[in-house]
Amino acid sequence: MFHRSERLLLRPIWPEDWEAIFSGIADEGVVRNLARAPWPYEESDAREFAALPADPLLPRFLVTRAVDARVVGCIGLAAEDCDIPQDDEGAVELGYWIARPYWGQGYATEAGRAVIALARMLGHRRVVGSHFLDNPASGRVLEKLGFRPTGRRIARHSCGRGAPAMTAQYALSLADSRRVDAARAA
Repeated sequence: MFHRSERLLLRPIWPEDWEAIFSGIADEGVVRNLARAPWPYEESDAREFAALPADPLLPRFLVTRAVDARVVGCIGLAAEDCDIPQDDEGAVELGYWIARPYWGQGYATEAGRAVIALARMLGHRRVVGSHFLDNPASGRVLEKLGFRPTGRRIARHSCGRGAPAMTAQYALSLADSRRVDAARAA
């Protein structure tokens, strides 16, 4: 599955992408904001990630700039995580990372909008997300995407930190997100 937005091309991750993934994510400032990536992030981690099988209902994308194909980061949907509260059962989780040179340029928000549109097309009804409390920029991205804070703050294990850290939880009903999209268009 491919998706083109104004500035980005989201495309499947192929095994040969491991070097581009490694060059963008092998930065402690990036990894510490992720739950599942280890630190230090090794070439073998990038190879394993790039070799994961594709799931048509839970797509993962390499985020590239449309103008020059430079890798900006990765984004995708994942099955419900054990850290997601039980009343969100059946929700999918939005996860993403952006390489440090591209922080603050709106790429996470733009890629997120594309993935949410795809989630709606795939029939997902609810998307959840979270951010570590010391990463408020990710919370701002979720809010721009129409996610609403649930009021829950839970400790979530971070492989990159090697310990649990507090997160703020967010949720997005895809029926509600249509209203957000319509309001933005008006």
